[in-house]
Amino acid sequence: MAGLAKTALVTGAAAGIGAACARRLARDGARIGVLDLDAERCAATVGEITAAGGQAIALGADISDRTQVEAAIARLREAFGPVGVLVNNAAITGFTPFLEMTDAQWESVLKVNLTGTFIVTQVALPDMVAAGWGRIINIASSAAQTGAKHMAHYAASKGGMISLTRTLAVEFGPAGITANVIPPRFITGTIMSEQSFADQKQPMGREALAQSGPICREGRPDDIAGAVAWLASEDAGYVTGQVIGVNGGRYI
Repeated sequence: MAGLAKTALVTGAAAGIGAACARRLARDGARIGVLDLDAERCAATVGEITAAGGQAIALGADISDRTQVEAAIARLREAFGPVGVLVNNAAITGFTPFLEMTDAQWESVLKVNLTGTFIVTQVALPDMVAAGWGRIINIASSAAQTGAKHMAHYAASKGGMISLTRTLAVEFGPAGITANVIPPRFITGTIMSEQSFADQKQPMGREALAQSGPICREGRPDDIAGAVAWLASEDAGYVTGQVIGVNGGRYI
């Protein structure tokens, strides 16, 4: 894809999948809002984009806090104009046996992963409606499709993202807006995956996990970014409400 002369907002973009998506969309010509919990942690991603000749701005917000999200997106609009592409990637996770999971643990994951996606999308979407063009790309998880031991809150939140995406596709397709979801498998180099291995929370070892799918390697952030770039492009203008499984064949 070339010439994506739009403003794109990528959440959870300080590192990992979000950073890769931000870099790829910038390479394709988009102006990028790099959003994470605080603007300072976005400096590396912004620096990489600007060093390569792109345009990016660091934004800090807790996506589950509507006031913070509204302020961050207002800054993005002021810097680069209305939002045309939204990548909802920010998320948290955890590992707790179902019968030991507390209300607080359940609610904290749902609040960020699902309610946060709802808030960011609701704040950004009017720009797309006004333009008659938009791309919403939600990063879920293959855990939503297969289930995941000790991750009921995480899998449920990501399953909710899939249903939300389909609803957005139905409701806003007539306005020229597509909505699709990518549920990755294990992606190396992300904060969540590396922490889960460090804490020995993964039910399988790294090598066993990599070998468990038809494509026997770890996923990489750029694998997801490539799919995001396609979904953001004009080439994918007739694709909406779809679950694009970039997962090495884990879920077929």
